[in-house]
Amino acid sequence: MYHNLEECILDLEKAGQLVRVHEEVDPNLEMAAIHRRVNAAGGPALLFENVKGSKFRAVSNLFGNLERSKFIFRNTLEAAKDVIALRNDPMNLLKNPFKHFHTGWAASKALPLKKISSKRTGFQEIQISDLPLIHHWPDDGGAFITLPQVYTEDPEKPGIINSNLGMYRVQLSGNDYKMNKEMGLHYQIHRGIGVHQEKANRLGVPLKVSIFIGGPPAHTLAAIMPLPEGLSEMTFAGLLSGRNFRYCYVDGYCISLDADFVITGEVHPGETKPEGPFGDHIGYYSLIHDFPFMRVHKVFAKSNGIWPFTVVGRPPQEDTAFGELIHEITGHAVRQEIPGVKEVHAVDAAGVHPLLFVIGSERYTPYRNVKEPAEILTIANRILGTGQLSLAKYLFITAEENHPLDTHKEINFLTYILERMDLRRDIHFQTNTTIDTLDYSGTGLNTGSKVIIAAYGDQKRNLCKGVPEQLKDLCDFKNPRLVMPGIVAIEGPVFSGYQQAQKQLGELCSAIQARGTMQGCPMIILCDDSSFMSGSLQNFFWAAFTRSNPSHDIYGVNSYYENKHWACDNMIIDARVKPHHAPPLIPDPSVEKKIEGLFVKGGSLSKVKVN
Repeated sequence: MYHNLEECILDLEKAGQLVRVHEEVDPNLEMAAIHRRVNAAGGPALLFENVKGSKFRAVSNLFGNLERSKFIFRNTLEAAKDVIALRNDPMNLLKNPFKHFHTGWAASKALPLKKISSKRTGFQEIQISDLPLIHHWPDDGGAFITLPQVYTEDPEKPGIINSNLGMYRVQLSGNDYKMNKEMGLHYQIHRGIGVHQEKANRLGVPLKVSIFIGGPPAHTLAAIMPLPEGLSEMTFAGLLSGRNFRYCYVDGYCISLDADFVITGEVHPGETKPEGPFGDHIGYYSLIHDFPFMRVHKVFAKSNGIWPFTVVGRPPQEDTAFGELIHEITGHAVRQEIPGVKEVHAVDAAGVHPLLFVIGSERYTPYRNVKEPAEILTIANRILGTGQLSLAKYLFITAEENHPLDTHKEINFLTYILERMDLRRDIHFQTNTTIDTLDYSGTGLNTGSKVIIAAYGDQKRNLCKGVPEQLKDLCDFKNPRLVMPGIVAIEGPVFSGYQQAQKQLGELCSAIQARGTMQGCPMIILCDDSSFMSGSLQNFFWAAFTRSNPSHDIYGVNSYYENKHWACDNMIIDARVKPHHAPPLIPDPSVEKKIEGLFVKGGSLSKVKVN
């Protein structure tokens, strides 16, 4: 149980899971580059003791892997899991009251604890410019906070019980923001802060915002937890830290007394400014768009404050470990929330929201001999109407029969679906709908399409284990490569526009159809580099599903409509890079070279094994 971030850092250092970086490091690209290299090597947490331009220390990679995260929460993790399980299944408590005695004790630590004032807490008032202004990727619009705990209260029901704590991107500098006076506040759809701002706008009042940085690691994790309805983030923060969330109010703003830094301010109705670009967790830059900004009121810091940060980019990164820890804690919460669901896997390699694998149930008509998707279609629609799951773009769903399935064994799972997929029945589109804010494959910000591929029943085909003859020597379409059984990647001309693409795909489909049926290859990926696409399963997941918009980029050999339902013989996904896509993240070579000294003999990180 940690009272603050410093205690956690000392504990990790004692356990050999943290390294101190003594040399002066520039927050402009260098700190992020060091973090990425150490994180990719599975290395320790990093404490930067000499941040150029700031007197404050900074720490990263705290949650770099699941083992370290479980070590940090080793004394409270099981109790937190039990409370969440009981929140989803309260009858279990009634049936086994003595079994859950310790869970009740842990829950007693969950209620926030209000203090009279912030005096004697070690806070001093500072400016934004005093902070470590970390610039993560070369084309970022400025410095960002990447592990903020953004706190707001319901304007109609003020108080901590009706508060929201979320992790929303905060831009500290750059663009049109006035240094020390304004900050960008980027939040995506399906976020609790949006509900609070809508109410404030309707009332015609500014929304008060407090941003907490640091404090016990449990407070950071609470800001990203998908909690059951009725269990607040502030309660969970106390539960997981084993210590009540301590707070007070200053000038009408909530102050976390255990945080290392607190920034307070207001978001006024109708006020926006350009925010971004920012190198995001899908592996591309999210571009400049108008988002709310916060008028800074005051900035507080502990005298020995430590600035936590992370770096996101193409998965896997540190946020991959966040996802693993969340799954560890929430366990089967989704199964309890959505009847019939057995397993849900948001594929991290694809940037989470673009690709979702689901195992459901088929219990509607057990008396019939015909096996076809029924209940899993109901489940799929329920999933696309549930919280963050609703952001899924490609949803593959099936039900187990005869042998168990595991969505985390991705090749086995996809093989099972592709063997049973009826391409004249099992592809279901949702067009002109909302998609993830960070996904630029669609027709505009937050807009695009989705597709459900729901397959169930007897095996219909044996999947090809090599490139079919029909895909070889196709003039403008070259270098076909097997991605996995049943899926082949093939290179096409550079994408120039959808009118030209439709013509090109029409020619490709006709050429394949003229060569005869190709049952064993239900999925073809048209791409710019088939060697890259087929190089690894991670490459396939990332490139195929982040670079395609189902309604615009799915074509089919011998495709047709029947009563408005689209069908085909072989599905083709056009995953070529399009002009409207955001650019991928590429490190600055000069910065990568500059940090080499830290990893050679005599450098602080010389004992850290990196590639």
